[in-house]
Formats: sequence, C-alpha cells, structure tokens
Amino acid sequence: MGSKSLLFIVSAPSGAGKTSLCREVLSLLPDLHFSVSHTTRPPRQHERDGIDYYFVSPEEFKRMIESGRFVEWAEIYGNLYGTSRTSVEALKAKGVDIIFDIDHRGAKQIKTIYRDSITIFILPPSSQELEERLKQRGTDDVSVITRRLTKAKEEMEQSSWYHYQIVNDDLTRAVEQLKEIITTERVKRKN
Repeated sequence: MGSKSLLFIVSAPSGAGKTSLCREVLSLLPDLHFSVSHTTRPPRQHERDGIDYYFVSPEEFKRMIESGRFVEWAEIYGNLYGTSRTSVEALKAKGVDIIFDIDHRGAKQIKTIYRDSITIFILPPSSQELEERLKQRGTDDVSVITRRLTKAKEEMEQSSWYHYQIVNDDLTRAVEQLKEIITTERVKRKN
C-alpha cells in the first residue's frame, strides 16, 4: 500500500457516544484500523485487553511515559490513558488509515506530531440527554456523573478547533456522517 495513512481523531465528552460511533464505523469500513490505547483504569464488564484497551498498572504506565513511548497521554478522572508511539508507527508503516478515540488534550498532542490528522468532535444533542446517557450506563455514582457533566462543558468548548463536528442525536445518522467524513477525506487524499 503506497498511499499515505490518514489519521482520524475522534473526541467527545464522556457519554456522547464516540466509542459506539467508532465501533460502528469500524464494522462498516474494514480497512480502517482502531488505535488501541493503554489505560490504568480497570476494565468494564464487556471490555477485553488488547481489543478495547491495553490495561496496565500505574507503575508500568509511568515507566512508559518516562521512556517516551506515548505520542499522547493524559490523566482523566484519576486514570491514565495513552497512545503508543510504536503502535501508531507500525500501522502507518503498513499504509493503513487509523481512527483514534481520545480526549481533546490527546487530540492536540497527536495533532502536534501528525499535523495532517483529521479531527472530529462528537457532541451530545443536549446537556440533559448527556446526563441521561451517563446515568443509563450504570458505571458511575452520582458524584462521578456530576464531575463528568462539569468536565463535558469544558470539553465541548474545545470542539471549535476540530475540522468536523457531529451531533449524536441519532446513532444511525451519526455513524453515516462519520463514515462520510472518512470517505471524503480518502477521496481528497487520492486527488
């Protein structure tokens, strides 16, 4: 594959649906590869090591930071998250397109290194809908949900520097919009 890899960075506040959107689009575009992040948080019930995240200890994560093994990393709600430089470079060497599911701080770090990255921000239809989604997930207590909602406002203010914004008010429509963005950017690359 001689073509240059495209890097698609998808960000959103917690509960806006970015992970669901990324999963759906990956099932529709099999030639798109997911960048699996490292994290120190414990896996949720349905998550698998090496598929959803690489689950590592805080000590291992800190060693990875010290040895410069991340293209981006951040502390989010008391847990560390990061993207391996080796993984990104291996996928780029194969010439494949990569989709990242990361927060706005990580997006800025990656954009600094890979300037041609395409940034996409997922917005919830409303603050009320976001709160309802966070409650329905059943993974956080009230204090964590309150903290996530406060953080969501700050994160949504970052959406203006992204190339694209998608309002996730209907999953099917939002998936189609994300797919169209990726397809359009691929056509631009060819031309």
